[in-house]
Amino acid sequence: MRPIEIVGDNFTGTAAHMRVACRAIIIREKKILLSCATRHDLYMLPGGGLEDGESEAACCAREVAEETGFLFRPALVALAVDEYYQDWRYHTLYYTGEITGTTATKLTQDEIEGALAPRWLPLDAALALFAEHDRYRDVYELKRGLYLREYAALSAFLRKKN
Repeated sequence: MRPIEIVGDNFTGTAAHMRVACRAIIIREKKILLSCATRHDLYMLPGGGLEDGESEAACCAREVAEETGFLFRPALVALAVDEYYQDWRYHTLYYTGEITGTTATKLTQDEIEGALAPRWLPLDAALALFAEHDRYRDVYELKRGLYLREYAALSAFLRKKN
C-alpha cells in the first residue's frame, strides 16, 4: 500500500527521525467516532503512537480504548499517511474494524488537561470540519496539520469505499 504523502513547508529534505502511529476509522449509522480535545476545540480520529514491542494492531486497539472507552478490534489497514515536517517522518496507519464493548478510558495528563472526550459526528460534518484545515495556516499550525492529515485520510478512505 502506497502512503498518502504530506510534505510540510519546513521539511529539511531528510527524515532523520520517525514516529509511527495507528488510528481507527469507526463509522456507525453515518456517524464517525472522533476524539475531541474540548478545551482546544480540536478533533481527530482516535489513535496514537506505537510503543516499544507493540504490534500496530495492538497499538490501535489500546489507543482507541484509552481515548474513547470503546474496545476496538482492528481488522485491516485501510490506508497510510506519511507526513514530513522538519527532519521527521510521521507514519500513520488507519485501521477499520469493529467495536466489541466498552471499558474505562485511560487518559494522559495532556489529554486530561485538554478534556479529551469521544464524539460521534455525522460523517459529512467531520469531513467538512477537516476540510477547513487551511483556515488555521497562520493561526494554529498544529490544528492545520492535524486537520490536513485527517482530511486526506478520510477523503481517501471514502473514495476507496464508494
